[in-house]
Amino acid sequence: MKLSLENISAQHPANRRGEGFSLRGISLNIQSGEHVAFIGPSGSGKTTLLQIFAAAIKPASGSLRLGEVNPWALSTPALQKLRSRLFYAPQVAPLPPRQRVVTTLSASRLTQMTLAQSVLNLIYPQYTQEAIAALDLFDLKEKIWNRVDRLSGGERQRVGLARVLMSNAELWLVDEPLSALDPKRSKQAINTLIAEANKRGATLVVTLHQVDVATNEFPRVIGLKDGHIDFDLASNLVTKEILQELYAQNQYEISSIEPHEIFSNSSLETPTISSLCKPQ
Repeated sequence: MKLSLENISAQHPANRRGEGFSLRGISLNIQSGEHVAFIGPSGSGKTTLLQIFAAAIKPASGSLRLGEVNPWALSTPALQKLRSRLFYAPQVAPLPPRQRVVTTLSASRLTQMTLAQSVLNLIYPQYTQEAIAALDLFDLKEKIWNRVDRLSGGERQRVGLARVLMSNAELWLVDEPLSALDPKRSKQAINTLIAEANKRGATLVVTLHQVDVATNEFPRVIGLKDGHIDFDLASNLVTKEILQELYAQNQYEISSIEPHEIFSNSSLETPTISSLCKPQ
C-alpha cells in the first residue's frame, strides 16, 4: 500500500486545547512495499504520525492518501474495509489480560470472520496453527495456551508483534517494537518483521528509539523533530553529526552505539511462517 501525505498538520487526541499541533506541515511519500524507520526525540510526533497513517486521527489540515484513496472521504463501511488492509501495532499492545494468547492472536483475523465466527473465536480459537507458527518465529510457541497476564513484559510485546504477522495486512504500522526487549530479542524481532514483510510484499513503517537498528536494518530513515521532518535520507547517509543535531536537546536518548555498528553483517536466518506450516 502506497502512502502519501501533503502538508499534514494534526493534533494528538491527548493534547490539551491550545497546546498546538503535534505534526506541522508534513509532506512525504512511501511506496508500496517500502520499509521505512522513523526516529526522533520523545514528543517529536512519531506516534501521532503512525496514527495518521492508520486513519485513526483525522488531520486538522492537509491531505492523506492510502493507496489512491482519501480515507476521510469514504463512507463508514468503506473506511472500515480500508482499515482492514492495514495493521497498527501500538507500543503497548491491547491484550486483554485474562485472554489466552491463542485467542488474542486469532482476533487479528476478525475482519475476515463473520459475526458468528468472531463470537465462536472467544470459545474455540480459530487459526490455531497459524498462531503457533507466528509465535514460533519469536520463540513463544510454548505460550500459545497461556493467559496474557501470565506473560512477562517482553513476552507480551513479542505476542503483539506476532499479531502483526497474523493480520495478513498490506500495511504494517509498528510503534516502538523493541522497547521491552533485550538486544538478542530485539535483533530477532526486527529481523522477523523485515523478513516477513519482504516475503509478503507488505509496506513496513516502524518508529524506533534505537538509532543503530534504524540505520542498519532499514534502507530509509526519516528523522522527526518538534512535529516536522528534520531529514529524510538513505540510511547510509545518516551520520553521527546528523543524529546529534536531531537529538540536540535530548542527547540522553541517543545510544552510545555508532550508526551501522551492531547489526551490520550479522543478520539472522529467520524462518518464515509458510516454512513452519509445511508438513514434516
